[in-house]
Amino acid sequence: MVHHTHGIGQYLGLDTLEVEGKRHDYLKIRYNGDDILYVPTDQLDILQKYVGKDSAVRLNKMGGADFARQKKKVKESVQELARELVALYSARQQAQGYAFSPDTEWQKSFEEAFPYEETEDQLRSIAEVKEDMESTRPMDRLLCGDVGYGKTEVALRAAFKAVMESKQVAILAPTTVLVMQHFNTFQNRMEKYPISIAQLSRFQTKKEQESILKKLKSGEIDIVIGTHRLLGKDVEFKDLGLLVVDEEQRFGVKHKERIKEMKTNVDVLTLSATPIPRTLHMSMIHIRDMSVLTEPPENRFPVRTVVMEQNEAVTNDAIKRELSRGGQVYYIHNRISSIESTVRKLKKSFPDANISAAHGAMSEEVLEEIMMEMLSGTIDILVCTTIIETGLDIPNVNTIIVEDANRMGLSQLYQLKGRVGRAGRRAFAYFLYRPDRALNETATKRLKAIKEFTEFGAGFKIAMRDLEIRGAGNILGAEQHGHMDTVGYDMYCELLAETVGEISGVTVEEEWQPLVDINVEAYIPPNYIKNHAMRLDIYKKIASIANETDKLDTESEICDRFGDPPESVSALISVAEIKYLAKECSISEITVKENQVLFYFRGDMKLEAIANLVSLYGNRFFVSAGTKPYMAKKIDIKKEALLDAVKKLLQEYKKCLQPDGK
Repeated sequence: MVHHTHGIGQYLGLDTLEVEGKRHDYLKIRYNGDDILYVPTDQLDILQKYVGKDSAVRLNKMGGADFARQKKKVKESVQELARELVALYSARQQAQGYAFSPDTEWQKSFEEAFPYEETEDQLRSIAEVKEDMESTRPMDRLLCGDVGYGKTEVALRAAFKAVMESKQVAILAPTTVLVMQHFNTFQNRMEKYPISIAQLSRFQTKKEQESILKKLKSGEIDIVIGTHRLLGKDVEFKDLGLLVVDEEQRFGVKHKERIKEMKTNVDVLTLSATPIPRTLHMSMIHIRDMSVLTEPPENRFPVRTVVMEQNEAVTNDAIKRELSRGGQVYYIHNRISSIESTVRKLKKSFPDANISAAHGAMSEEVLEEIMMEMLSGTIDILVCTTIIETGLDIPNVNTIIVEDANRMGLSQLYQLKGRVGRAGRRAFAYFLYRPDRALNETATKRLKAIKEFTEFGAGFKIAMRDLEIRGAGNILGAEQHGHMDTVGYDMYCELLAETVGEISGVTVEEEWQPLVDINVEAYIPPNYIKNHAMRLDIYKKIASIANETDKLDTESEICDRFGDPPESVSALISVAEIKYLAKECSISEITVKENQVLFYFRGDMKLEAIANLVSLYGNRFFVSAGTKPYMAKKIDIKKEALLDAVKKLLQEYKKCLQPDGK
């Protein structure tokens, strides 16, 4: 865990301790030198799960000096990065580009022909892209989202808008297979319109390439889709208006330089399938125009995941079921030396199926041809290593079988699972391990996690944190990895957000939480929620209650899952409610002393509101305007329920703060 002050420590579990006769749960954290820190469960906001390279973890010394030094180092590296990014952003803001006109009637009919229901994320991203295109400064927007979440449709609409104004569009993809895929998609969607689309890659003959280049220069081609061949010095456009770059991180340094040259005064949309976690997105919001797609399209089902010992009868049955519904299968066998024998074995079981192998020792040309055959549906079963094209979208492949899954990393397993389930039909993923191998603890955890996280968007949850870090590396540059590891990913994002705010002059509001020191029995008894991980999860949910809706949702979820809560759990929810009410009222601390409750102000006292409380509570209420101003109310602990009394006063004060008194 990463503590805001003390830094990286090892989480040892939940301990129930008795304080002044009342029981509370604490997170027990060990620091370097065997120092132990107990963190109350209502202060979970000062802790983050450590995310980084586990091999790089070094526990900090308790006391904070050690961690403060690490944070200072990271802050310095982040400052350099942020300055660079802010300077780039400012230069772009000043540049003059072409301002596109509002949507035409054709644009509207083109968009209405989209055969699916757009997700809210898609609609928002499309609106953001159009707004950029219609402004006078050149667009440079990054669109992130899992494979199959609708990035291509956003690019299609932007391309159509550009062509409507006689501008040309260049779409750059890292592989010929992706070029082919985009070409087919664009042709299908635009076939009713007089739009000329061409593809440029080494699949065209020299003569064809020359003809395409000539037509690009004369303006006869509206949209060209190509590999890095598009970046050649001999490629000239009559009037390029939009450049779409798919998976920019997969292009080399030289190619990226050429892309930069092409970007001058041209609208640019970059697509990336790397999940961008919310924390990074928020920290970069003032230095990069970003749109994020996190919702799956409506016609997609979660992938049904099976984790089991290798069993030929089961896998053959799964293949048979997929082939009988006209589908195709990926069979992952991650050893080149024995891949052919796996092909022979499958051919024996499925003599009528077309089975091929694909692996990294093959030339790029051969691999591409195999993937083309897969795309066209010629191959029924592809036996391959984990090299299967990451960005490739083959809706007809809906069963994946992975041998020796216990030897793979979590993000790799998640990526493989993401290869299936793109069409509106149920997909299956089988993760197998050998019956004669005892699984170590890490492998067991990984396989359990991949089975549990079958819901969509799981890539944006805990299971995918290592993938998120790689995504951050892609966007921020690999040299930032080491810095992320020393303080943990979330703390790194916090420091980045802070630095960007300082440099760009945007005030980043300081995060603060009120301190509520009321000694009541507020904890989750182990006999109410027996599972340790679930208990911790519910503590987190309660700690993150930020308003009335959150509170009601959390209460009903707890009742639904575990039955009526005991008093100590209801008290825990009441403390969380008091915290968010205190925050809304700018109360920094609430504490109980003998027979009175003290409310310390974070800023100035609101005298009018105070006057209302004085008339309401009379001599039971008083105020101190000293160096640490506070208001206090006498309470009769025998007659009044302590938490209810505190809540009531906060609600009254909040009402008095509002101009209409509601």
